[in-house]
Amino acid sequence: MTERRLRTLAVHAGDAHATAKSGTEAGVVFSNTFLFDDAEDARASVSGESGHYVYTRWGNPTVEAFERKLAALEGAEAAVALASGMAAIYGVITTFASAGDHVVAPDAVYGETVRALDTRIKRFGVDVTYVDMTNTAALEAAMTPRTKLVWSETPANPTLAITNLRRVAEVAHAKGALAATDSTFATPFHQTPLAHGIDLVVHSATKAIGGHGDAIAGVVAGTRETVERVRKDVARAAGAILSPMNAFLMSRGLATLPLRAKAASESAFELARRLEADPRIERVYYPGLESHPGHNLAKTQMEGGFGAVIAFEVKGGVEAGRALYDGVELLARAVSVGDLRSLITHSATTTHASVPREQRLRAGISDALVRVSVGIEDVEDIWADLDRALSA
Repeated sequence: MTERRLRTLAVHAGDAHATAKSGTEAGVVFSNTFLFDDAEDARASVSGESGHYVYTRWGNPTVEAFERKLAALEGAEAAVALASGMAAIYGVITTFASAGDHVVAPDAVYGETVRALDTRIKRFGVDVTYVDMTNTAALEAAMTPRTKLVWSETPANPTLAITNLRRVAEVAHAKGALAATDSTFATPFHQTPLAHGIDLVVHSATKAIGGHGDAIAGVVAGTRETVERVRKDVARAAGAILSPMNAFLMSRGLATLPLRAKAASESAFELARRLEADPRIERVYYPGLESHPGHNLAKTQMEGGFGAVIAFEVKGGVEAGRALYDGVELLARAVSVGDLRSLITHSATTTHASVPREQRLRAGISDALVRVSVGIEDVEDIWADLDRALSA
C-alpha cells in the first residue's frame, strides 16, 4: 500500500468499510449483538477463528474504524478505544501493575491521574513514586526491581513541562518496565511517542482528537500484543467500552485534527509571545517560547508546532488571576482542552483540586496559575478578550 501522509491518513485511514456503493462516509453500526449463520459460525466467531463480530463489548465495526484511524496516525500496530480518557489511564495502569509492583509517575500530571494512583491503585497494593520526570537522574533513582510501569505525561497538564520520551523509554526498558505516555496535549499531530521508544500512548480523545466538545472517549495505542491485553482487561472484562456513536464522532474529529491543531497551535504561539511581553503577566508556560525549560527538547520531539495550551500567572497573584478568569467574555470558563472554542480554567481549584497543595507546588502548579486552551477563533479576538480582562 502506498504510504500516506498524516493529513491524508486523518481522512482516509480506518474507513475500509466505506465503499463507493455504500457512500463516502461509513454509517454507525448501533447493534449490540451480531447474527450467526449456523452453529459452526457461532463457534468460530466466539473463538475468534472467523473474525466475525459477536457482541459490541468485544468489537464493533464503527469503533474499530476509529481504532484503525488512530493507530495509523500514531504509527501503532493497534489501538483500543475506551469509554473515556480516565478509562484508558486507569486501564493501562491496572493491566500492567499488580499487587507488589511499583509505578513511577511525574509530579506534574493530570489531577485525576493522581487521584487514581493515590486512592485506587495504591489500594490494590501497588506502590507509586512521583518524580520530576524531566530529570532523568531522578527517574533513574526512583526505579526499583519491582517497577513495572513508568508513566509520563508530555506536555504536562498544566505546566506544559516537556519530558524526554526516548530517555524515559530507555530507563524503563533497562529495568524491564513498560513506558506509557499520556500525549493528550500534543495529539498525534504534534507528537508520536511510539517513534521515541514508548510502549503505549494514551489519549483522552475527549479533547482535541474529538475536538468538538460533544463526546467523551479514551484510546490506547501500541503493539498488538500490549493493546490486546488492555482490550481484554478493560473493554471486554471491565466493560469500559466506547459507544458506536461516540466512536463515529471521534473519527469525524480525527479527520480535521491536522487542520484544527495547526490553526490552534499557531494562535497559541502568538498569544504566548504577547503574554510573555506583557508587563501585567508574571510568567508564561509554553514550550514554543525560548524561556521554557523544555523548549529545545520540544523542538526535536514535537512536530508542526507546540500545541494549543498555554499556562500563565498574572501579576498580583491569586486575586488578579481570579479577576481575569471572571472578566473574560469570549473565552469559555470550562475545565477541558482541545475544543473548537477557547477555554480558560484555574487549575488549582479545578483540574488539580484533588492534588495535595504541597505536591502541586512541587510540580510548579501555583495557586495563581491560569490555563488557556486556545481554540480556532481569530487570534485577534482571543487576544482582545484577554487584554480587556487583564485591564479590567
